[in-house]
Parts: sequence; C-alpha cells; structure tokens
Amino acid sequence: MLNLTGALSKLETELRALGNVVVAFSGGADSAFLAVMATQILGAPHVKCVTAVSPSLAEMELEECGTLAAEWALNWHTVHTDEMENAAYQTNDAMRCFHCKSALMEALAPSLANGYTAVLGVNVDDMGDHRPGQQAAREAGARFPLLDAGFTKQMIRDASQRLGLRTWDKPAAACLASRIPYGTPVTVALLSRVERAEAALKTLGFAAVRVRHYGDTARIEVPLDQLTAVVDQREQIVAVVKDSGYSYVTLDLEGLRSGNLNAALSL
Repeated sequence: MLNLTGALSKLETELRALGNVVVAFSGGADSAFLAVMATQILGAPHVKCVTAVSPSLAEMELEECGTLAAEWALNWHTVHTDEMENAAYQTNDAMRCFHCKSALMEALAPSLANGYTAVLGVNVDDMGDHRPGQQAAREAGARFPLLDAGFTKQMIRDASQRLGLRTWDKPAAACLASRIPYGTPVTVALLSRVERAEAALKTLGFAAVRVRHYGDTARIEVPLDQLTAVVDQREQIVAVVKDSGYSYVTLDLEGLRSGNLNAALSL
C-alpha cells in the first residue's frame, strides 16, 4: 500500500491525465477531498463539481454542499436525477444502487461534453461491500482516481485534515434510500419520514446517526460510544422520532454500521 505522499503524487498524475473532470460532489469527506484536489491541480475552469438532487438527498446535505462550494470557490452546480421515476429503482432490490448511479450518469451527460470525464470519490475501503452503483458508473465511463491512487478512507481523512478541510472527520452520509430494507418499495413519503427523523436526532447532538425504516418502527443506529447518550435522552428521542411518523422507536445495540442492510443479501 502506498503512503500518503505517494498516493497524493499518484492522484495528481491521474487527474492531470484526465485534464477536465466532473466531480460527483455529495459533500462527504471523499467527494469533498476529490473536488478540492482536482480544483487545486487542474484549476476551477477544468473542474465541474456537480451535486445530484433527488428525494433521496437530505435537504441538510444539499445546503451543506452549497456552503462548502462557496467556502472553497468550487465551480459548483446541481442536477436533478429521476431515479424515483424508474420502477426498477422503486422496487428496491439488491440492484437499487445500480439504477441510482445510472440516473446520475445520465444527468451528468450534458456536463461531460467537450472532453470532460466523470470522477467519483470511491476509495480502497469501498471495495469490500456490495456496491452495484460502482458498476453502473464504470459502465457509463466514470473514473475513480482516489481508488486508482491507492487512497483508503483514513488516508483521505488524514490528507483532508492537512489541507484544513472541515469535512476531514465528517461522518459518512449515504443516501436516504439506504435506510429502507431491500424489498420494501422506495417512496418519497418514506424518504421524507426518514429524513425528518434523522434531522431531528441531529439537532439533539447525534451527528452520526441512521434511522432504519421497518414499517411503523424506527431502528436507530449511533456509534457505540453514544449508546448511553441515546438512553439518557430517551424521552426526547422517542418524542421527535414519533413526531416524524413512527409508532415505535428502537435502538440497535450493535451500533452504527454503514451499509449493514447489505447483510440481508447473504441470507
């Protein structure tokens, strides 16, 4: 595995070889680092940072993208994706993310004119999970320069901290649809319910949180070191989650695990 200095050097080589790029910018640690590095290396006129807007993107995350883009002088704009109009996506089977990324790549098509290449913030640690979205992106011509340069998640955080990016320790924030178990149809109403519940929990101080949707039941996931805090604020948490539309509120004692609903695929 390359050290950080070697990975940074290789990333510069990868980006210069591409010349003009469109960064899929979600505002998370990975895409933020890629957007800033691409802008520094290639210059803003050669880097378009694009955020996909759909019901599966929390409003708070969209606002944060705009704030970060302004702070870092990124060449930023949004596009609207139509995955919710795709019955295959709504069905929410194991290939849901494939359909979502396909919709993203279609929406990015106008931005890819004149020799631009789509780049995503995929890293080495993303290779160990079920991620059909990566397949869709690759098939549509996207590149993964962080992966090709050998960056792990921790290396991205370390490099981001050195650059002074406040996203260096930002918790992972997957799309809202990832809170809905496979087999449960994805609807705008369900996405909205999850978004309201998670937003309310964040106002109570839980920056890293997932609300998994199981019918009338909300299953809350927080890092293990915050389980006690959830119990301590039990009454407030039950109140705000019920106000979001749930009848029952549970706490997952295994803690926050990104992509843990994928475990059902092996059953």
